Amino acid sequence: MHVLVVHNRYGSAQPSGENKVVDQEVAVLRAAGHRVEMFERRSDDIAAKSLPSKAALPLLVPWNPAVRAELAARLRSERPDVVHVHNVFPLLSPAVLAACADAGVPAVATLHNYTQVCPPGTLQRDGRPCTECVGSTPLPAVRHGCYRNSRLATVPLAVSLSVNRRRWWTGVERFFCISAAQRDVLVQAGMPGERLAVKHNFVPDPDARRSGTGKHVLYLGRLAEAKGVRLLMTAWDEIAAEGGVGVPLVIAGTGPLEQEVRGWAAGRDDVRYVGLYDTAECQTAIAQSVAVVAPSTWLEAFGLVVVEAMAAGVPTVAAGHGAFVELVDEGVTGLLHEPGEAASLASCIRRIVAEPARNREMGQAARRRYEQGFSPAVGLERLVEGYRTAIAGRSGGGDSPPPSGNGNAGSRWGIRASRDGGSK
Repeated sequence: MHVLVVHNRYGSAQPSGENKVVDQEVAVLRAAGHRVEMFERRSDDIAAKSLPSKAALPLLVPWNPAVRAELAARLRSERPDVVHVHNVFPLLSPAVLAACADAGVPAVATLHNYTQVCPPGTLQRDGRPCTECVGSTPLPAVRHGCYRNSRLATVPLAVSLSVNRRRWWTGVERFFCISAAQRDVLVQAGMPGERLAVKHNFVPDPDARRSGTGKHVLYLGRLAEAKGVRLLMTAWDEIAAEGGVGVPLVIAGTGPLEQEVRGWAAGRDDVRYVGLYDTAECQTAIAQSVAVVAPSTWLEAFGLVVVEAMAAGVPTVAAGHGAFVELVDEGVTGLLHEPGEAASLASCIRRIVAEPARNREMGQAARRRYEQGFSPAVGLERLVEGYRTAIAGRSGGGDSPPPSGNGNAGSRWGIRASRDGGSK
């Protein structure tokens, strides 16, 4: 099969699960003998642009005509079987879908977050679930400055969501949702369920697996509020006040809270901040963990670090909402804490460290779960199945207009969210 992958790469200064997923999928497809080419832009390149180009960039977020022309020409020249779209913000735009239509090439798209119904893609505001834009216009996101706490920065995303809604829903033959939890949210928000297929992300089998009891508790990821970093610091302070758990907390990553984390960890024997790890260092750190902690306060659409821990035979302590409920089998492959509750997180960390035999059993169960559902072989099968469905569907149907937005969709999801810790 000939596949063209379309992706706007996130900046290299901070860890990106999406970049990692794209690279892993490309590698597994090529290893299986498929021809895979890339059409990409890099956010790192923005810094080198001229001042006028930077000033014009927000205008191109909703629609970049130059990208449409360039991609359409390439598609007509190379004639791939299918185009796989990942991230298009900020340098590509949904114009890539028009290019696919121009050249008559079917498109599939992986939905890595919730940008189809929420401008910043998080379904969160002020640390709590928010559904104000779901099933309606994205004006509330602009009013609250939901992207980077800036109304001005939010406007291009809100405009793009509004003007390209129909383009997405009619221009993509198959959407890959990365969890059933994400699919449920999007269907209830009004997206066409017949086009939404669940395809979990996969991770390569790591070189390192846990062989002993582990040396530390590990947080690995972006240092941001939505990832539960402050919640983890509060919980760990509670643990330390009661004598600790006998192993240190290792925090690896970078992000907007880096200086706060660095200052908090400074001078402590029970906490180590190690900065940004490369792939090999990440695998080693996970394999040496008693447990990996994923305390996100937002409704994660997936949770790559949980699967990476599974692959290494390490149990996870994760927030009990979003995709984590789907990924972590409570008491079997890890523990789920009450979302946003530091005391519950602290309790789960204590439990998972205090029972070595049970911890070892959970790690073994996590490894079996990885082999059954998140290995490259499973991921490849689901990828190719989705591509074939898109190619087969190109000639018939599936292009009916999306349902009109209404308050009911958001209300239905809001009821669901309230059971998971409240909606706003």
